[in-house]
Amino acid sequence: MYNPNVLVGYETADDAGVYRLTPECALVQTVDFFTPIVDDPYTFGAIAAANSLSDVYAMGGLPVTALSICAYPGDGDIDDLRDILKGGAEKIHEAGCVVIGGHSISDAEIKFGYSITGTVHPDRVLTNAGARAGDWLVLTKPIGTGVISTALKKGIARESDVEASIASMMALNRTAAEAVRDLDTRGCTDVTGFGLLGHAREMAIASDVTLEIDAARVRLLPGAIEYSAAGARPGGLKNNREFVSECVSLDAAVPDEIEALLYDPQTSGGLLVAIAERDVSTLLERCTEAFVIGRVVTRRQKPIHIT
Repeated sequence: MYNPNVLVGYETADDAGVYRLTPECALVQTVDFFTPIVDDPYTFGAIAAANSLSDVYAMGGLPVTALSICAYPGDGDIDDLRDILKGGAEKIHEAGCVVIGGHSISDAEIKFGYSITGTVHPDRVLTNAGARAGDWLVLTKPIGTGVISTALKKGIARESDVEASIASMMALNRTAAEAVRDLDTRGCTDVTGFGLLGHAREMAIASDVTLEIDAARVRLLPGAIEYSAAGARPGGLKNNREFVSECVSLDAAVPDEIEALLYDPQTSGGLLVAIAERDVSTLLERCTEAFVIGRVVTRRQKPIHIT
């Protein structure tokens, strides 16, 4: 049913829905949860929270309230459950957001996450559909969390590489979101389960443009290239590649282990930002973790071109 107050729905595959309450205020609403990707319960809870908050940041919003979603075995360790909830709550509070409730069920498979509500001015909503030819593409976190998690399961990941991946996943996108808020930011999305190219595809199609990405400029987490070359590739990477590759034009010089990482499903990844050229240097000064990965050009045969 059409409602003029729905500013962003599901049509453009955006990260969250946006509903206008008044001429000056709109709600940003999202929900996300998943199974454990690390062994430590506290860390798992914190990563799940950072991942859920990211969707609001990607829309240009400010997270306000959170509802927890938890599935946990009835005979599970209560201390582990307490640590999951603590890790999540502390990360939510770090974002200036508050947990106001939630829901839990008994389930043999652990799952945890949050429904986040944020606010944004209706005229300042960031979406997938805003990228324009001439914009620069900026990414705010390195990629490779999926491959590193798979390498850990295979027993080939170095502890230092795992620690770097966890630190990246636990980092909020708050600084990046604040950095772009008053700049001429045209489009934005966060890079999560569909990988860099999957989310780039959504932006390119919604904006009716082509994204040119320089694979050599995409920063990777320590060890990611090595583990990708060794075949530590999660099932989600293969699924993303099968789904997205028909939308991608790839230069023959790009190595397979690098191409694979561009499809790697990320957990709590960075923001992919399409921004006016004049504001790129300001963004990079404000968010030192950010880096340029390419440009937006007029629509060509394929939505994405990798060089």
